[in-house]
Amino acid sequence: MSATRGNGEHWKSLESVGISRKELALAEALQMEYDALSRLRQDKEESRARQRGDQPLISWDEPADRSGCAGIKAARGLSGSDPLLSCNVPLVPDGAPVPGAPPAGPSPPPLDPQPWLKGPLAGEYLYILEGPGGDFLGEPLNGTEPQHSGGSSPKKLSPPPLPPRHLLWGSPEGTQRAGKGSPPCSTKGPQPRDINTFSAAQERARGKLLGRRISEEDPYGINDAITCLNLKATYESEVLREAARGWKEGRGIFEKELSGKPVARSKTMPPQVPPRTYVSRFGSRKNPAPNKNRRISSDPVAPRPHSFANGYELFEVSEERDEEVAAFCHMLDVLRSSYSTKDYSLTGLVWSAVNLSPEQLGHGVSLKVTVVCDSLREPLTFTCDCSSTVDLLIYQALCYTHDELHSIDVEDFVLKICGLEEFLQNKHALGSHEYIQHCRKFDMDINLQLMKRKGLRSDLARTANDDQSPSTLNHYIHLQERPIKQTISRQALSLLFDTFHNEVDAFLAAEGDFPLKAERVIQSVMAICNALAAVESQEITAALNQMPPCPSRMQPKIQKDPNVLAKRENRERIVESLTAAILNLVELYCSTFNADFQPAVQGSREHGAAREARLLSCPLAFTVYATHRIPITWAASYEDFYLSCSLSHGGKELCSPLLTKKANVYKYLFHLIIWDQQICFPVQVNRLPRETLLSLTLFAVPVPPPGGSSDTNKQRRVPEALGWVTTPLFNFRQVLTCGRKLLGLWPATQDNSRARSSAPNFNQPDSVILQIDFPTSAFEVKFTSPPAAELSPRYEFGSLGEEDQRQLREAMQKKSLYWLMDMDRKRLWEKRSHCHAAPGALPMLLASAPSWEWGCLPDIYALLSQWTYMSHQDALGLLHATFPDQEVRRTAVQWIDSISDTELLDYLPQLVQALKYECYLDSPLVRFLMKRAICDLKITHYFFWLLKDGLKDSQFSIRYQYLLAALLCCCGKGLREEFDRQCLLVSTLARLAQQVRDAAPSARQGILREGLEDVKQFFKAHGSCRLPLSPSLLVKGIVPRDCSYFNSNAVPLKLSFQNVDPLGENIRVIFKCGDDLRQDMLTLQMIRIMNKIWVQEGLDMRMVIFRCFSTGRGRGMVEMIPNAETLRKIQVEHGVTGSFKDRPLADWLQKHNPGEDEYEKAVENFIYSCAGCCVATYVLGICDRHNDNIMLKTTGHMFHIDFGRFLGHAQMFGNIKRDRAPFVFTSDMAYVINGGDKPSSRFHDFVDLCCQAYNLIRKHTHLFLNLLGLMLSCGIPELSDLEDLKYVYDALRPQDSDADATTYFTRLIESSLGSVATKLNFFIHNLAQMKFTGSDARPTLSFAPRTHTIKTSGRIRDVFLCRHERVFNPSKGYTYVVKVQREGPGEVTFVQRSFEEFQELHNKLRLLFPSSLLPSFPSRFLIGRSRGEAAAERRKEELNGYIWHLIHAAPEVAECDLIYTFFHPLPRDEKAAGTNPTPKAADATWARPLGKVGGEVKLSISYKNNKLFIMVMHIRGLPPLQDGNDPDPYVKTYLLPDPQKTTKRKTKVARKTCNPTYNEMLVYDGIPRGDLQQRELRLSVLSEEGFWENILLGEVGIRLRDLDLAQEKMGWFALGSRGHGTL
Repeated sequence: MSATRGNGEHWKSLESVGISRKELALAEALQMEYDALSRLRQDKEESRARQRGDQPLISWDEPADRSGCAGIKAARGLSGSDPLLSCNVPLVPDGAPVPGAPPAGPSPPPLDPQPWLKGPLAGEYLYILEGPGGDFLGEPLNGTEPQHSGGSSPKKLSPPPLPPRHLLWGSPEGTQRAGKGSPPCSTKGPQPRDINTFSAAQERARGKLLGRRISEEDPYGINDAITCLNLKATYESEVLREAARGWKEGRGIFEKELSGKPVARSKTMPPQVPPRTYVSRFGSRKNPAPNKNRRISSDPVAPRPHSFANGYELFEVSEERDEEVAAFCHMLDVLRSSYSTKDYSLTGLVWSAVNLSPEQLGHGVSLKVTVVCDSLREPLTFTCDCSSTVDLLIYQALCYTHDELHSIDVEDFVLKICGLEEFLQNKHALGSHEYIQHCRKFDMDINLQLMKRKGLRSDLARTANDDQSPSTLNHYIHLQERPIKQTISRQALSLLFDTFHNEVDAFLAAEGDFPLKAERVIQSVMAICNALAAVESQEITAALNQMPPCPSRMQPKIQKDPNVLAKRENRERIVESLTAAILNLVELYCSTFNADFQPAVQGSREHGAAREARLLSCPLAFTVYATHRIPITWAASYEDFYLSCSLSHGGKELCSPLLTKKANVYKYLFHLIIWDQQICFPVQVNRLPRETLLSLTLFAVPVPPPGGSSDTNKQRRVPEALGWVTTPLFNFRQVLTCGRKLLGLWPATQDNSRARSSAPNFNQPDSVILQIDFPTSAFEVKFTSPPAAELSPRYEFGSLGEEDQRQLREAMQKKSLYWLMDMDRKRLWEKRSHCHAAPGALPMLLASAPSWEWGCLPDIYALLSQWTYMSHQDALGLLHATFPDQEVRRTAVQWIDSISDTELLDYLPQLVQALKYECYLDSPLVRFLMKRAICDLKITHYFFWLLKDGLKDSQFSIRYQYLLAALLCCCGKGLREEFDRQCLLVSTLARLAQQVRDAAPSARQGILREGLEDVKQFFKAHGSCRLPLSPSLLVKGIVPRDCSYFNSNAVPLKLSFQNVDPLGENIRVIFKCGDDLRQDMLTLQMIRIMNKIWVQEGLDMRMVIFRCFSTGRGRGMVEMIPNAETLRKIQVEHGVTGSFKDRPLADWLQKHNPGEDEYEKAVENFIYSCAGCCVATYVLGICDRHNDNIMLKTTGHMFHIDFGRFLGHAQMFGNIKRDRAPFVFTSDMAYVINGGDKPSSRFHDFVDLCCQAYNLIRKHTHLFLNLLGLMLSCGIPELSDLEDLKYVYDALRPQDSDADATTYFTRLIESSLGSVATKLNFFIHNLAQMKFTGSDARPTLSFAPRTHTIKTSGRIRDVFLCRHERVFNPSKGYTYVVKVQREGPGEVTFVQRSFEEFQELHNKLRLLFPSSLLPSFPSRFLIGRSRGEAAAERRKEELNGYIWHLIHAAPEVAECDLIYTFFHPLPRDEKAAGTNPTPKAADATWARPLGKVGGEVKLSISYKNNKLFIMVMHIRGLPPLQDGNDPDPYVKTYLLPDPQKTTKRKTKVARKTCNPTYNEMLVYDGIPRGDLQQRELRLSVLSEEGFWENILLGEVGIRLRDLDLAQEKMGWFALGSRGHGTL
């Protein structure tokens, strides 16, 4: 064993899997003893055979006779015939190995012992020789008795002796050792061949050299693999010692164990099969000549140096062993050949995304564009229209760079975006590109670079060689980060069969002591079965039952008469049946686990005669045999195991589940639960839908605790689900499953509630395996799809009765099939012919189909074929798990195929999830995604990372593994190498982030600096790399000085990468480790789609959309938004209680936008973006909102970050929800919108924006339900069932009218604005974050945009407070004008500061200096009115004294940056210089002439179904009351004439405002249209006065005959005194 590795390496590798050195030493000792006994026994057997002169059992010198003992012959071939595994059996080209015989001809020259230890692949492949591929047995190995002619008995055969162990690949001296008297090996062999191609001629070659790339999952050699197999760390060392004693004493390992009864606990361990020393050699040889390409899905093949005459093997490498994978590879070949291109250089470019909607083109909008050209020193600046094409701009630029344009082709040039590796599309309008739209939104400069196509980077481009290479998925699977490989290797299994062969030899040759010999045979069988997934088939059980009792196996049915084995014929019969059973198990294992080998003798793979499933009326039946690989803990913890079997289609059960009988765990070779029971469903085969899933769930009853009454406990105990599995009844060729199947169970903790065709669980090496036997027949049962019915009527919706129309509308308004009731389904299906006018209703109609059996499909397909073309957003609904039907999904993909690449990227995560709901590996959806990925680099990039994330989903990892391999196969070598670099960079950053996170806070900075050196080394080795965030972000290094980390719980890294493009800035990202960013990705995707919906409808909500991408579970990248700050940092500039104040946000925006126009633009951006955030966060139920995950750009754009909670999953404090308000909308946000602390007309605009945006999203309810519904299986904890989806459904209220939704959302705004909990939550977060504040942070003034010093501003000589002035903006109050005189002539400036700003200065100074160095500050509180002019005059004197003492204080105080920043002029000071604004009376604006009333009311009036609807929206410009206070207005309406006052309607009362918002609907029911012509709407606005009479503020009368009520009328009506309203 130690020969395989030096320096103790293999000890370390095996210790890493839990095997101690002591256990390994024990195994080695047992090995040596076993080998000695084996050689001694063989010598005895040889001498006895020579003395008796018996005919051997297997005649090695008569290979032509194949009539007898097929099973034994097979076993011999598998164990002893491989000359490399058996070490040194001599061979001749056309004869057989004859021990002791002279050579038949002249000896060939000796072979170069290690000709393949050369070449670039040395060290990468593990090689093993294979015998000729011919079939050496006359009939399949099925365990049946062969027929003999003439009544002759089969020949008695005897295997050759076991050769001694030597090095496999020859001795160091240069010649391979041979047995005594044996000839050397032949040098004849086939020509070398390419490792990735396969030809028919080479398939017939007599020998092959097979290589297996050692994956990361299997890092150690074959010795270690076998030892791991035999010595598992889960078994106690005491048991190992007991086993060793038993071995030495000649008794079995399991002698002490009681078998044949239900067991509670067991100390069993796998059998001690002696490991064989297997020495690997590495190397390769290149193929000098090309061959005809033929795909292989096996491992790379290299030439074989020897040729053997009769050196056949039982195992051969299987090519295209999985029919479905082989067909998938063929599909990829066809797909790639269809999309090959003439100009491969274009396939390596990232093209800028394009939005073609007219609203985004910007017709008539002029753009200033800067174009950089290498041939010009100065950049060119153009002003061009948004709608002009890119090639026109290129042509204009070429006019400056070239004198003659006759020979210039514009198509030879492209425009690259400066700073990004991204190019504009020449044929598209400039304004249609997302980059241009982004620049327009944020007023950024548009910088482009003119480049020649020939000079562009082509490292990612596909080549002709890439497209011509065959699709071999196996190679690309091994390129993945962690390929799943749980199967035993061909070499390891051959070694186990060596042992079995040796024990069988001894058993057949024994003359006595049969129980001991039988025990060793059983041990070797147990080792093989243990390697083959610990499965013990019923044939193996039956064969072993013919053995005598032994310690390993004491079953009631075991042969009790030892004399039966005294006859050699009986022993041969047992061995024959046992060998056939084992080979059947190997074949079952290979087909189940997709191993890279197969038994050399198999039944024909050609498909037999087929019979249509629709013609079979027999019920579906199969046999549940047993459950294998039972955890030993189950035997002690559970009893009464049973299976629940059910059939389903699209999540709907086809019949009631059937249960097996209850059984307990029994000990055979392993622990088994055997039912051996037939399950017969009451469903005929011809009634089965094609995509029927068989679901099996294992249940058991927990064992009662000791001491209780068993009967009572049994009644109380509830069965627990332990595992489940689903399997399709029809395979990818639509053939009904037949034969024996092994199905790995998924743990019951993993969700199986949704209809998903999950693969069996063979990923986990210890998964429980269920054995099911389906009936077999001479023909295949095939499902053939019927054609669509010819007659499928179509009717107008209006031809239905009114009641039917109403009921259908109500059903279709639900927008989703998830909430359809049974009556809805029945009604929809019955009236399906009337629903063609509503294309989006198709998913609900198909979900209402009563059955999907063969007889119902013509009607369904007819509906599908005649249906109106569906939009791709609606067609997404047909890709849900509810619709597994292949034709439905094909039609859906056909409709989606028209989607643009830009929009496809928006929906790509959902389409990748929809791959889980496909029944088979190849599907129209897979072809569609592969086709698009071949054609567009952006799609390839994101598709790669989404598939890579899918590998972490254990239930679907094998499918995603194949799809990822297919993508790597299609994308070309350059892109594969790029993906390797990206994965390596992500791993490096993840390791660094984890180290920083785990370190103590004081050590983090040092660890970060050390870790950044590894990142530097990465770029030094690889040059450049694209970031997973976007293929446009190409970086070439890290900038350590700009890198840091955030002091939050996850400690994310703040990284700055060096841009490859010298015209671009550094690229700043956040790398997170420990947070699952898939939820953030999904939330941002939904917000991005909302934003696109708004823009397409002409409503730009100024949303900030940033990139976020998960690069694995618990890690990912987030784009950093420049010039943005969290609300917490803005608020705490006003102290820790800043979250309770109204002015921080307004002051901060004013500070960064000092100009009036700038500030107004920032406020406008704030209003729009704040409204968008309110709608988005409400619809998606985004929780855990505090002031550290809401950010504000200096341009006024507000946005949210960190979406760890959504869909209403609020964070809890005990039983209290932390998020109490519907969304975050606080008074400081309203202060910015209103321009002060009182509501203004701008608040009406904000409310209207919110309601308009909300209603636009509601129109696309089906889209969001489709997108989120497809993500139910993605593994995000907060999006796992229909209740989570129901949150979005309830938030969007699809059943409401727009008016009702407007009223509803207005109430939400009021509720959020009035919530004190949000501000309290902010305040608590401020306190919690104080511990993270760095001690080196210097205090700054909230109203100063930058810091000034004595050096930059000049020394202050004197300051004097001249006067106070009344101001009205942003709020009423007084400011103080301070004269500042600096050293130098004429250095006098005037600054205006409020009392609050003086107070802030003093508070910040106290943080820096002790109070003894500072003058005392005037008291904030004054007796009397603190806002009056007298108070301002008094404070003026006090403040004058304060600033004088401040300037004349100690130098460290007087010259500090805070003071010089305070007295430095702000933009507002420069604007006010030289002016003395005249104070304006507070009521001057609202003064109204006598007899007139001011103000306007906004109404929406409509008439429908004999109902008059009056929406009272807003009122603006109401005058204050006589006492100067704001009124409490409400609206009252009458429909005149109304003598009885029965038409009175009222709104709620708005408190203390002159600009109230209502958005309330007042309804008058049962009014005929003719009656309306005679009516007048009288609307009055009154102020509620409590005990006094309400005050009339204004009224308006509207004659309804003047309005065209056929459509809604909306507008502002002037409030007057008894006058008619004007619109």
